[in-house]
Parts: sequence; structure tokens; C-alpha cells
Amino acid sequence: MAVTPSTMMPLGTRAPDFELLNVCNGQPLSLEDGAGAAGTLVIFICNHCPFVRHIEDALIEFAWDYQPRGINVIAISANDVDSHPQDSPELMQDRASAKGYPFPYLYDETQAVARAYDAACTPDLYLFDAQLKCVYRGQFDDTRPGSKQAATGADLRHACDALFAGDPIDPDQKPSSGCNIKWKSKA
Repeated sequence: MAVTPSTMMPLGTRAPDFELLNVCNGQPLSLEDGAGAAGTLVIFICNHCPFVRHIEDALIEFAWDYQPRGINVIAISANDVDSHPQDSPELMQDRASAKGYPFPYLYDETQAVARAYDAACTPDLYLFDAQLKCVYRGQFDDTRPGSKQAATGADLRHACDALFAGDPIDPDQKPSSGCNIKWKSKA
């Protein structure tokens, strides 16, 4: 499996707006409607990626811990479903239901949102403050599939805790890495 690093959006960048289908309820969701009072985590994931599956339970736990405190999580899948049918909206809905996602799971059919965020891999995550300015873009934590370490989200949690405390978030952030986003072929 080829490992792709994230491209590391510049800190301070405003979150690109979007409105995408939430496969969990069949309704569109915009960034504005999904944003949290204290911050917003936008994370690009998919159903099949072993890197996503490695952190999935810890990501769900992170959402349960931080959403009540005002940091909302918005997950987006942008993979080409023609080449990767396991990432179809129907199967996204099945996965979200089976795992009990406490956050919306959006489908970026045109891949325009993934391109606007310059997303490169799954998982690729972006933490924005209450003004939707990027304050963290990096790895969930140091674990990887096969590492014998359980995912904890330590790096992301540290950034969120600093955001809550009004402390500076260390700008020296390690890129996320995972499977590359499955881009549609340009015909």
C-alpha cells in the first residue's frame, strides 16, 4: 500500500465553504450549518482505507468527547466510486450506521471540496477555530496500521485542548498520512 502525506494547508487559511450530501440522513449540510461554536474538524476519510480504519474508533471517541464542548466533526469522502465502489454513498451510510458515527458523513461526488482543501490522503484533517481559520492540520496521532499501538488522537486532542485554553497551538505539526484520495480520471 502506497502511503501519501497530507499537503498541509497554510495555518490561518479560512475553511473553504461547501454544501454536500450527508449520507447519514440524506440531507445537504453546509460548512456553516455544521460548524461548531468553538471549532470545526473537517476530516477526509473513506470506508476502505486501512489508515482510516485504524483510527476510526478513536475518531468516534474524539467526537463524543469534543462535540459537547463545541468542536464539531464533519467527515467527508471524496473517493471516485467508479474505481472504488466500496466508498459509495450507500455503503458510506451503512458504515456510519454500523459504527455509530456521532458526526455527519458527507459525499463529495465532484471532488471539488477535496480540491478546495487540497486534501491528499485519508485521513486528512483540518481543525478550524470559531472564525473558521485553520489552526491545526496534521496527523491524528503517531500510530499507523500494524504499529501495535492503539490510536488515541493525541496530536489532535492536544491542539483542541490548546484551542479551548486560548493557548498557542504549536505550528510544528506532523503531516497526516494514509491512502491517496482516489481521484476521478480526466477523460
